[in-house]
Amino acid sequence: MLTLQDLHPAKGSTHKAKRLGQGPGSGKGKTAGKGHKGDKSRTGGGVRPGFEGGQMPLTRRTPKRGFNNYRFAKVFQVVNLDALEKKFEAGAEVSAEAMYNARVIRKKDIPVKVLAGGELTKALKVKAGAFSAEAAKKIEAAGGTHEVV
Repeated sequence: MLTLQDLHPAKGSTHKAKRLGQGPGSGKGKTAGKGHKGDKSRTGGGVRPGFEGGQMPLTRRTPKRGFNNYRFAKVFQVVNLDALEKKFEAGAEVSAEAMYNARVIRKKDIPVKVLAGGELTKALKVKAGAFSAEAAKKIEAAGGTHEVV
């Protein structure tokens, strides 16, 4: 049986750390293998990732093409139906304010999109910024209503 005190690394897999800067006799004294002066000899020295010695970096040299929707994209907080199932009683009116108070969403000012994750058995009156087609079907099937605000 293998016990905790029997555990040890495989033979030859561990090495002692090289002790740098321990005097001239060690062969790694004085500059400790870092050469003389310069950025890489200093503590924390070296250049940032992507730095090319002052040459215009590749990321800036390459042409940027195409359309980027980032600035104009509509951002939604997503809520699945199972979250509404857990937090609300049958017949309740579920608005962004109600979801915020029930801690289903984190922010009031970002619109909500309801997705079809999970099952819905209660009839709820759901008001949100957007609904997935499947979520709208499930809400209607449970006897509830959905309204885009």
